[in-house]
Amino acid sequence: MTCKSKSPELAAPTLANAHPVGINIANAAHLEVVIAPYPDMDAGDLIELFWDNSYVGSRVLSQADVLGNITMRVPESFIVNGTSRIHYRVMQVGRGPALSAKQQVLVKLDCPGGQPLALSGDENQGLAPVRIPPAIRRHGVNPSQVKRGVPLTIEPYLNMAVGDAVTLRWGDVRMDLPALTASEVGQPINIWVPPQIILEAGEDLRLEVTYCILDRVGNNSYWAPPRTLKIGCANPYLNTSPKLALMAAETRRREP
Repeated sequence: MTCKSKSPELAAPTLANAHPVGINIANAAHLEVVIAPYPDMDAGDLIELFWDNSYVGSRVLSQADVLGNITMRVPESFIVNGTSRIHYRVMQVGRGPALSAKQQVLVKLDCPGGQPLALSGDENQGLAPVRIPPAIRRHGVNPSQVKRGVPLTIEPYLNMAVGDAVTLRWGDVRMDLPALTASEVGQPINIWVPPQIILEAGEDLRLEVTYCILDRVGNNSYWAPPRTLKIGCANPYLNTSPKLALMAAETRRREP
């Protein structure tokens, strides 16, 4: 349904509970539109809400309504990926209909790595574990590798998009990467874990390495299945605890 009016435009509606950049999958389930008070607002006014020029719903104002903002719910069935426009129309007794300005919003419901249904606990099985050079996976990180850093690769994932922000977790230390650019979408993400991150996390016989992605509208991928690494025990460049040193010695003693 398309609305036309020659009346002056009212203020555009706003979103009550959406991410500042746009609507994500969590917002879409409970999306509300806020209509601010307008000139000569009165009980009995009829407000009609439109999403992409399609009628969403209406509300007749009570005396209590005219004291503040009006909130109207948008059914999830209206919300689809892309750019949408929201506006409303006010019908008043003795006056012609008045239209609001349109509010343009970005909708992105595709989560990095797949939809939440693909999640198992806090892990997203739609994401591949981080790729680590074979020699380092087999033997762990030695002192010389600590000094120069460790290369890792994240494989392209489902719904990879411009603006995705990747967080790598190396043990208990997190490393935030720059948001993806257009040229990086669809390509492997190569990461160099610097010595300071390795040193901060310290030695570990089974250090977990994983990552997660937050897209530009706030959809969260959750964590990828982790890889485990041995981070060199008896390493002069790391702070070695007595317990870890004993564990490392015992491991080496049992190795053929």
